[in-house]
Amino acid sequence: MSQPPKNDVLSIVIALFPGVTHLDFTGPHQVLCRLPGAKVTVASLAGGEIEADGLVFAHLPKLSDIEACDVLIVPGGFGTTEAMGDRDFIAEIRRLADGARYVCSVCTGSLVLAAAGLLKGKRAACHWAWRDQLALFGAIPDPSRVARDGRYITGGGVTAGIDFALTLIAELAGDEVAQGIQLAVEYAPAPPFDSGRPETAPPKVLERITALYGKAMDARIEAAKRAAAAL
Repeated sequence: MSQPPKNDVLSIVIALFPGVTHLDFTGPHQVLCRLPGAKVTVASLAGGEIEADGLVFAHLPKLSDIEACDVLIVPGGFGTTEAMGDRDFIAEIRRLADGARYVCSVCTGSLVLAAAGLLKGKRAACHWAWRDQLALFGAIPDPSRVARDGRYITGGGVTAGIDFALTLIAELAGDEVAQGIQLAVEYAPAPPFDSGRPETAPPKVLERITALYGKAMDARIEAAKRAAAAL
């Protein structure tokens, strides 16, 4: 497993956009900020403030002010639909990804990476409701909780961000470091219901949530098609 050089800072950048889901990045951030030698920067295209699910994250630097990074992470959220078509945001994702050792995403953040032309021919995870849209960009939808294809490491839906972050830490610093951080944050999930995936959710619950997402599905598909055509 590769490790960052001693006495060197490992630069991790999390790129936000309006309408991001905060747990997509706050989960990984909580874990990654405990990695020795790592500097985690949360940034956005415009800098300043980003609202996510009612929480405001302030004092963000601009992505354009970040020269380079070792790890780039793009979270997801309902704002993914607009982010895929934001040429300036996509340009910054391409620029930072170009020099990064690892290019990563959580949830529908993989659609942003795909819209940037980074996942063609690559296996990638995504939230189950939107996963098939990866194929529009020539990516290979992967139902895994965390998918790895070369330097690309992608997490599935929202809560998979913590699993993704621990996987990344194991890659960067070894299993023992990752296990220590997992213990420190007492990450031992034991959900009260086995309803976290469409394969295990009760049919009525799956039907209701699928219908809820369906209200935004057409717009997301059209945005993905436009982004794919622009590549």
